[in-house]
Amino acid sequence: MRRLILPFVFGLAGAGVLLGLGIWQMQRLAWKAAILAEIDARVTTEPVPLPAAPEATRDRYLPVTASGQFTGESADVLVSRKLIGPGFRIIAVLQTSDGRRILVDRGFVREDQRAAVQLLQGSVSVTGNLLWPDEVTPMTPPPDLDDNMWFARDVAALARTLATEPVLIVARADTGQGIEPMPVDTTGIPNDHLVYALTWFSLALVWLGMTAFWLSRISRARG
Repeated sequence: MRRLILPFVFGLAGAGVLLGLGIWQMQRLAWKAAILAEIDARVTTEPVPLPAAPEATRDRYLPVTASGQFTGESADVLVSRKLIGPGFRIIAVLQTSDGRRILVDRGFVREDQRAAVQLLQGSVSVTGNLLWPDEVTPMTPPPDLDDNMWFARDVAALARTLATEPVLIVARADTGQGIEPMPVDTTGIPNDHLVYALTWFSLALVWLGMTAFWLSRISRARG
C-alpha cells in the first residue's frame, strides 16, 4: 500500500493543477466576454464631436464625427483579408474645419486598386471610432517610406511622419473613391479561452488516466 501513496498523491496533485488552469481559463473567458460586450456597446453609441484632446485609455472606441477636407497626404498600410487577398488600409490626413490635422482610416482597397486612389476634393464629414491599434510587434518591419508602405497602424509614428495629432478615426461610413470602410468591431479580437480551458480539462483527464494505469501496474507488480 505504501508504494501506491506517492504515485497517488502525485497523480492527484498534477490533475489538480491542470483542473485549476482550466477553471482559470473559464474565468478569463467570462472576463473577456464582458470586455467584448462593453466594446460592442460603446462602438454603436451615438457619435459625438471629436474631443479637443482625445486620450487613448479614456476615449478608445469612442464614436465621433469630424468635418473638414482631406489634404491628399496619406499612408498605405499593408493588410490581407480572407477570401480577398492583399490590399491596403488608406490612412489619410484630415484638415478639420477648426484647423486640426488628424488621421482617418478610410478603409480598404485591393492591391491592384491602390494606384487608382486619387485625391478627394471638397469638404467631407467623417463618422467613425477613435482607435489606437496595438499592432506593432518586434517582428513588424519598419515602413517603406519611399513606397509609402506601412506594415502596421502605428498611430504615433504615422502622426510624426504626416505631421498630425496622434489621433486616428476609423471611418465606419463610405468616404468615397471606392474605398471600402472597415469599421471598428470585435470580430478581430480573439477570445480563445474556451479552447484553452477544454485543453487543460482534457489534459487533466489524460493525467488521471495515466495515474490510474500507473497504479494498476504497481499493484500487478506486487501481486
